[in-house]
Amino acid sequence: MPALRDLIVARLQEIGVRALFGVPGGSGNLDLIDAAGRAGLRFVLTATETGGALAAIAQAEVLQRPGSCLTTLGPGAGSVANGVACAFLDRAPILVFTDCHAATSAGAFEHQHFDHQAFFKPITKWTGRLSPGSGQHTIDQAFAALLDVPPGPVHLDWPEDAESGFDSRDSGLGLPADLSAIASAKAEALAKVVPAFETAVSGAQRPLVIVGLGARRPADARVICDLLERHNIPAMVTYKAKGVVPDDHPCFAGVFTNASIERPIVNASDLILGIGLDPVELLPRPWPYKQPCLYAGEWPVADRQVPFAAQRVTSLATALTEIDALLGPSEWNLEDVRKKVCDQRQAVDIGDEAGHMTSQRVVRLAAARLARNTRVTVDAGAHMFPATMLWPSGEPNQMLISNGLSTMGFALPAAIGAALADRERPVVALTGDGGLLMCAAELLTAVREKLRIITIVFSDRSLSLIEIKQQRRRYQPAGVALGDIDWPKLAEGFGVAPFVAASEAALESAIEQASRESGPCLIEARIDGSNYPRTLEAIRG
Repeated sequence: MPALRDLIVARLQEIGVRALFGVPGGSGNLDLIDAAGRAGLRFVLTATETGGALAAIAQAEVLQRPGSCLTTLGPGAGSVANGVACAFLDRAPILVFTDCHAATSAGAFEHQHFDHQAFFKPITKWTGRLSPGSGQHTIDQAFAALLDVPPGPVHLDWPEDAESGFDSRDSGLGLPADLSAIASAKAEALAKVVPAFETAVSGAQRPLVIVGLGARRPADARVICDLLERHNIPAMVTYKAKGVVPDDHPCFAGVFTNASIERPIVNASDLILGIGLDPVELLPRPWPYKQPCLYAGEWPVADRQVPFAAQRVTSLATALTEIDALLGPSEWNLEDVRKKVCDQRQAVDIGDEAGHMTSQRVVRLAAARLARNTRVTVDAGAHMFPATMLWPSGEPNQMLISNGLSTMGFALPAAIGAALADRERPVVALTGDGGLLMCAAELLTAVREKLRIITIVFSDRSLSLIEIKQQRRRYQPAGVALGDIDWPKLAEGFGVAPFVAASEAALESAIEQASRESGPCLIEARIDGSNYPRTLEAIRG
């Protein structure tokens, strides 16, 4: 009879998990790694536990299936918390396994022990512990929570005696693998007719769609674009929804973050339709708009920040069909909207008076050569503003970013997860030097896995975004200078092909050479960040 570990691996494969990421311990997860290997489910060793979780998140987003990672007990569980919190706030379905002491020795040992369930409870949808004789029930609970909506992380402790008393004859697999079907089924159960929703949609003359992370499956994108085209309606996208409406689509109205730069377009609307719009994606500032705002999506969302007049909780297919039937003729001039989007980009595309290379030029030059055929991951930091505004996306999940948590150190581990999900497609990781320092050892993971990742590090030797905020408060810079980093030597030490660019011509040459590499490479783009304050002012006000 198969062991508990084999049945768990079978269930992971059934729901579409492609790999296990993380740093192993010496207890239960060794059993899991062994069983995964025998079943053809890869274990990918990452340099850090957080890197393993971030790679699992990226793989989940690319494949639209759950991801998974594992760690040892105690310090491993503590270290993975940043990645788990990222999954929680970015609505990413990942299953996190941690080692723990045997159930039979509960309370007997203090070494490397703390309450994992209490620790993970605030940042997971569900947390539990396998115990002898109750493995099947606990596994059922864990997988049911993982496949439920809204998406998010689930945590499971695996003690070394978890297999004791397990009888596979009591086990039933059979959870459906189609996550969209699960979400739609729950949404339909919650669905109800909302008269205020119908009235507002049918009466709108200039409705504006804002697409969020809850509407980024490829099928969602097709239906949303069809709706926009039929009714001549513009649509903005959040960071996580970049590509649902492609940047070159005639209905594309820019990126929405609840910042100042998008207000001229939003203010021109008489109704805001949030399709899959989760407020966790928005800047934490008051909602400035007076026109009605409606939500349509597959799970209810909080309305404390965004005062949704009504929420239509149902499958997106149903919601979009209803909206399609209710909408009347639109009075929008899409050419005027397009001009406003161009104005936004020009406001962000700030040059340097002294002729130094800027982050904007790095993004522009890299995107011109790489955007069409690659996926891009974006780290938190000042470079994020030109990256999200100026790097075009043509499909959902072509740009991956930590938005709800906005954690630094995201881009490289996420690039690893994305590249392993689709080896045919190169991945570009856009990161600041501060962010890369937090996860630089993952370069070795990329080398070990022979991944086609081009890491572009915006090198200005500073935590630039924090420095800008110090300047705004009229403080002297303190604690933000990184010092000199020899990125080429660091890259070479890991076996990564290095390139250095201090000018636009050198950058174009480096990008061209890097695009021909069969393995990972790193481009140090030496930039001047003096225009960052003006960039931030242009976007956020």
